Amino acid sequence: MSVDADFGYLRRSPLTSGLTDEQVRVLAGIAYCRRLSDQEVLIDEGKVDNSLHIVAEGGIAVTRDLGKGEYTTIHVLRTGDLAGEMGFISARPHTATLRALGNTQVCSIERDAFEALLPRDAWLVYRVMQNIVEVSQDILRRMNAQYVELTKYVYRTHAVF
Repeated sequence: MSVDADFGYLRRSPLTSGLTDEQVRVLAGIAYCRRLSDQEVLIDEGKVDNSLHIVAEGGIAVTRDLGKGEYTTIHVLRTGDLAGEMGFISARPHTATLRALGNTQVCSIERDAFEALLPRDAWLVYRVMQNIVEVSQDILRRMNAQYVELTKYVYRTHAVF
């Protein structure tokens, strides 16, 4: 991808909310955008990945390993969502595997390249970190709503485990 194409994906992302076009161009200069094929793994459960991923187009299944090559989907990330943000910040192993659903466009930013922006434009780094928290809260709200709906369904149908 080109910096101009990457700029377009990043400009539409909630990650760049409140940033100037020039600041988004700086991010595009350190971003790597690519297309994932259906079921291609972006992040492996249990592995450390120091990248922040933006779902530019498509969807990403958040899955957990059930053993014997099987997994379950616990959430679906959609266009505009972030992936790997906790590992990007904490450098800890990921608790889930992320798999592309169909052809999915992602833009990734490595932590080292992002941290190198700090002396040059601390406001940009601060605003991006704020946006990471806001997007993460939105994802968590959706996941919590899904959990509540599932719990209500189980309660109403008297499901037995």
